[in-house]
Amino acid sequence: MIPASRKLSVFVKSKNKRSPASTAWLKRQLNDPYVIAAKQQGWRSRAAFKLLELDDKFSLIRKGVRVLDLGAAPGGWTQVAVKRGAASVVGVDLLPIDPIHGSTLIHGDFTDPSMPERLIAELGGGADLVLSDMAPNTTGHSATDHIRIVALAEMALDFAIQILTPGGGFVAKVFQGGSEKQILDVLKQNFALVRHAKPPSSRKDSSELYVVATGFRGTKA
Repeated sequence: MIPASRKLSVFVKSKNKRSPASTAWLKRQLNDPYVIAAKQQGWRSRAAFKLLELDDKFSLIRKGVRVLDLGAAPGGWTQVAVKRGAASVVGVDLLPIDPIHGSTLIHGDFTDPSMPERLIAELGGGADLVLSDMAPNTTGHSATDHIRIVALAEMALDFAIQILTPGGGFVAKVFQGGSEKQILDVLKQNFALVRHAKPPSSRKDSSELYVVATGFRGTKA
């Protein structure tokens, strides 16, 4: 799926206007095999490989399903859903997204009260799978960052419960830590099976995890 590791790495010179952190980030991007592979294979972002790996492990995207991608920009997960054979794929984000053939992309806020009805109409029915790779801008304070990403995951879950069909699935990014117990309790009440996963393409130094819930029971907890 990704090319063999290259023996040569790209050296990045530090310029006066570029901070050491920015230089380090740029070097990591230029030498990241997943970033390189994403460009070669036409994916919008390296994050596409995370969903590919999660789907390979959990068989989330079946032929003919309806998929909703929350926080879809720049579109890597939407691309994967289309490529893997979903019948209807809708992505929504506060940021504009360049068109992706085979999908419907909405520039808007999924928490808007009118959004569930609109998305169901665009999907052609309730969603069989709701995806969320959303993450807040990090502060550098791990406890704060963890609370913020769990809050995003909780909002995505609340929305998923409104729009999922019975038997459907939900995938969301969280960070390793203790304060996700509340979201796990809700997941276990509403889904038959809840698991954690860290895809191989997730950077080793990252604390991100994904919750993968399947078998939506079809009723609110």
